[in-house]
Amino acid sequence: MKQFAGKTAVITGAASGIGRGIAEWCVHEKVRVVLADMDEAALCAAGDELKALGAEVLCVPTDVSEREEIETLAQKAFDTFGGVHLLFNNAGVAAGGAPWEATWNDWEWVLGVNLWGVIHGVKAFTPRMMAQNTACHIVNTASCAGLMAGGSSAPYSVSKHAVVALSESLYLTLEQRRSLVKVSVLCPGMVRTNIPNAESHRPERLRDETRPVSATMQASRGTFEALIAAGMPPAQVAKIVFDAIRKEQFYILTEAKWMEAIRLRTERLMVMENPENPSAVLGTILKHA
Repeated sequence: MKQFAGKTAVITGAASGIGRGIAEWCVHEKVRVVLADMDEAALCAAGDELKALGAEVLCVPTDVSEREEIETLAQKAFDTFGGVHLLFNNAGVAAGGAPWEATWNDWEWVLGVNLWGVIHGVKAFTPRMMAQNTACHIVNTASCAGLMAGGSSAPYSVSKHAVVALSESLYLTLEQRRSLVKVSVLCPGMVRTNIPNAESHRPERLRDETRPVSATMQASRGTFEALIAAGMPPAQVAKIVFDAIRKEQFYILTEAKWMEAIRLRTERLMVMENPENPSAVLGTILKHA
């Protein structure tokens, strides 16, 4: 896809962070936008601000972990604008620590949003987009954590590795069928988003009244928040994403400095060496952020 004006984009996790940055870039490209987020107040505020810029906007409160809500999102998007040409499966959260320290609720919440949210989006939108028989593009947000070993949150790392695998499968099958629907997987480094505050939007049924918090988990959270605070602005990520869409580029990595940790995992895999924690690499990244 080279031209975007007059197209329609659906963006999950659109009220803030990367999703909001992509929505603003869509407006810059004269794209109609369907904003989806479970934070209804922030969603409405984002919609009003984009409308003030002259954009055509539809806001649909959506919990991406719920299949029926994604189906409703798709139906409303197609009913309102007659088609969808850009899909950004972007909503994401983070929680938990080591595999045994993360609670059952942590696992269910993170996988529900980060992985099932993307699965739901792919299932609900891909057939409809294929049927349009016109140029379309799907961008699934994973993370550089989906391409490297380690990670302080097991549920988050598992979900992001899975999104990369899902996206690769989607890309290959669409290519085999010579579809006009193209695919990218976004694997950003640290971006200035509200993900450290995602807990405030955790569904009540998945909250833990007395969750264990180890010293290691506390330290990891501090490091994570420092990296987020020093991260890339969402608007810069959005520009990178749209440049990649124009080039039909599958892997979208936002910062070269994360490639060292990815290279470390890949090289050890190639010679069947055991995983090595990339903490030294991450420490260097944090130091120079």
